[in-house]
Amino acid sequence: MPARIRLRRMGRKKKPHYRVVVADSASPRDGRFVETLGYYKPLSDPARLVIDLERVDHWLSEGASPSGTVKSLIAKARRGGDAIVAVGAEDPEEAKAKRAEKITARRAAEAKAAAEKEAAAKAAEEEAAAKAAEEEAAE
Repeated sequence: MPARIRLRRMGRKKKPHYRVVVADSASPRDGRFVETLGYYKPLSDPARLVIDLERVDHWLSEGASPSGTVKSLIAKARRGGDAIVAVGAEDPEEAKAKRAEKITARRAAEAKAAAEKEAAAKAAEEEAAAKAAEEEAAE
C-alpha cells in the first residue's frame, strides 16, 4: 500500500491541533501511522507549524504522496526558510511598508482631489468673469 503524508487530529473537542504523520493510505485518519514528521497548531495566534523537511523529502523520495493541506503547509514551511513557521504571521517590515504605501496613496488621492476642486473653482470663476464682461459689453 502507498504511504501518505497527512494530518492526524489531536486535542480536545473544538480545540484541534494536528500532527503531520506518514501513514498507510488505507489506515484511518487518527489510526496507525509510520512516523511523525511535525505538528500544526492552527488555533494559536499566529498558527504554528513545525515540520522536519529532511524527513518529508525522504518520504517524498520513497513515493509517499502528501494530502492537499499538507502539501500547502510544506510549501509554506519551505518559503519560511526553516522548519518552524508561523503560518499567517505578517513580517513587521512588510506590514510597515504596506502601511506607508497606503498612507502615501491616500495623501496623493487627497492632493489630486484638492487640485481638481481648485481647478473647477478657478474655471467657474473665469466663466463668471467672462459672462460679466460679456454683459457689460452688451450694455
